[in-house]
Amino acid sequence: MQENLILMEKHGRVRLLQINRPEAMNALSPELMLQLAKRIEDFETDPEVGAVVLTGNEKAFAAGADIKAMKDWSYMDVYQADFVTSTWERISTFRKPVIAAVAGFALGGGCELAMMCDFILAAENAKFGQPEITIGTIPGAGGTQRLARFVGKSKAMEMVLTGRMMLAAEAERCGLVSRVFPIAELLPEALRVAQKMTELSSPILMMAKESVNRSFEVSLEEGIRFERRLFHSSFATEDQKEGMAAFVEKRKPTFKNR
Repeated sequence: MQENLILMEKHGRVRLLQINRPEAMNALSPELMLQLAKRIEDFETDPEVGAVVLTGNEKAFAAGADIKAMKDWSYMDVYQADFVTSTWERISTFRKPVIAAVAGFALGGGCELAMMCDFILAAENAKFGQPEITIGTIPGAGGTQRLARFVGKSKAMEMVLTGRMMLAAEAERCGLVSRVFPIAELLPEALRVAQKMTELSSPILMMAKESVNRSFEVSLEEGIRFERRLFHSSFATEDQKEGMAAFVEKRKPTFKNR
């Protein structure tokens, strides 16, 4: 088993995860994704973890899936292993907030992994793309689905059918990226935002995240019904009582995550 493909740092209740295959432009090997899924699984039930920041290095968030590992696989290899679903999608089902801090290349699986996170903060040198078409396949980790939801059909079609890369400024304009920063400011800002979220109520954050994600799965009417039920249920929490009392009393709330 290869070690340290995912590095971890503690910043209070924030966990910074860094993809660590610099010699391969952070290509997402099966072992790397297994390590990432295991980290996320452990964080899910750890009360000391309130939010996660996922990043790479200045040259690449992740330049894609590991083509060298994949090139000789057969249909039955990928089908029986449930490739992508068994490990990659663990990010998308994580209930706590997770920020992708992207610098450099986020291509193919790297772009798809970033889109599995709750939102993307990007450095000015970030480049996004789905170049799978150029090697005889299509995006398989959500690229044809999530990208269209982020940037619309026309841009998604162009990127998927031609392999064109999108630079950070364009990605921000069309909604793929939340904000763009000079590269030196990217991680400090991502950690600051994540830290701010850990000061809020964890169960309420989970409700908010679940409700926004639901909007992509159902009609507006059903989405609003879902939101309303979660909103009502928030009144059963101690943190709602504390938050509103603190507002009325003009003080900072002390949330207990209950």
